[in-house]
Amino acid sequence: MDVRLAPWSEPALALLCSINTPQMRRHVGGPEPEDALLARHRRYLDMPATGSGCMYAVLLALPGTAEEEMVGSIAYFRREWRGEEIYETGWNVLPPYQGRGIAAAAGAALVALLRAAARTPGTPRHLHAFPSVDNAPSNALCRRLGFHLLGPCDFEYPRGSGTTMRSNDWCLDLTSR
Repeated sequence: MDVRLAPWSEPALALLCSINTPQMRRHVGGPEPEDALLARHRRYLDMPATGSGCMYAVLLALPGTAEEEMVGSIAYFRREWRGEEIYETGWNVLPPYQGRGIAAAAGAALVALLRAAARTPGTPRHLHAFPSVDNAPSNALCRRLGFHLLGPCDFEYPRGSGTTMRSNDWCLDLTSR
């Protein structure tokens, strides 16, 4: 399977709209209204310039062609968590593509990118994921990617909203193999 990460772009708004469904957003509070979705898209576009992280579209090569299809998203964000500057990650894969190893391939690509970045002084050394305690596929993906479960926690999502969800705190040391 040929999976590639591409920095977020204007055409990725259609992907974001496809992700904004009750099924896809059931673990994170449900779909967002259009104005919030457009604001999220703008934040994703601006992330690299602010140094706060990067959102990627997950692209799947279509067999027998030179074309790719946007099938999901994955990101990393810099943030402070429990007194440490960390990277946080989160992902989505559209339902027709789930269960095919796409999230694992995208996660491995993101981890490789961040392992390289972690060699630079002043960058976070740990990557955390905070899937809902009820999101079995995302928790399994964390385990598959080599994260260690630190335990359940109350996690604010979206950041700055004041809304908390019960999550598992998974951590990956980017400086070890």
